[in-house]
Amino acid sequence: MAIITISRGSYSRGKEVAESLAQRLGYECISRDILLEASTTFNIPEIRLIKALHDAPSVLERFIHGKERFISYFCSSFYNHVVKDNVVYHGLAGHFFLQNISHVLKVRIIANLEDRVQEEIKRENCSADKARYSLKKDDEERRKWGMHLYGKDTECCSLYDMILHIDVLSVNDVVGILEKTIKKNKFKATVESKGKLKTRTLLANIHAEIVDTSPRASVEFDDGIISLGNLEGPLKSDKNTRQNTVNSLIKTYGLKDVIFKKPVTARRDHINPFYNLDID
Repeated sequence: MAIITISRGSYSRGKEVAESLAQRLGYECISRDILLEASTTFNIPEIRLIKALHDAPSVLERFIHGKERFISYFCSSFYNHVVKDNVVYHGLAGHFFLQNISHVLKVRIIANLEDRVQEEIKRENCSADKARYSLKKDDEERRKWGMHLYGKDTECCSLYDMILHIDVLSVNDVVGILEKTIKKNKFKATVESKGKLKTRTLLANIHAEIVDTSPRASVEFDDGIISLGNLEGPLKSDKNTRQNTVNSLIKTYGLKDVIFKKPVTARRDHINPFYNLDID
């Protein structure tokens, strides 16, 4: 059992590699599913979300806490898919979220720019100059997204176990290399690695539940107990909201307890109309 993430640029043949590899291994192949789920939760039509992912990352700042909410919803959806194992994922940010999980093979697929230009011309029926400009812009926006949302450059070699170039190597060659690598059991799931991934999934799901009111919340897990910190809104100032949240999380996720790092803090914008009123 393993997970394979494939990072790619537009028209780099990474999608073909992912789909062919998943078919050979009998794995699930996912990409747009996660976008669809994130866009539904984020309350944005999928086509607008896809456009946003290829424009300047500042587009999310048009929404209240857009960056934090998007990452939270996306993480939750992503982890819930890959925690099942036997998955090939191609698309946004998989290599960022699965660092230090030993049963994940992280792959980067690259291709020659001019080969990509010719593919863009075929699919978009545009000039070579326009295709070249679009691809360079898209590559740069993907890098901006990585830096803006995750603080990492998608082109950094240390993020990947393998970088494969579609040129002398064909799509079938690359698929064959990856298939042999997985079958050597170098990336076989262990109790420890599966446990680590399950914990990340739990933390992501809980964060997604409270992100609308506490977008910068910290969520930690230890021995069945969740600790919540850096809270805002009702979770910071209202005891009833806290208790309802505790009850809901314990029931949903089978937790031992949910604790708060700081006690309830009264809202500073709340005015007591009876304060300093002299009533005999």
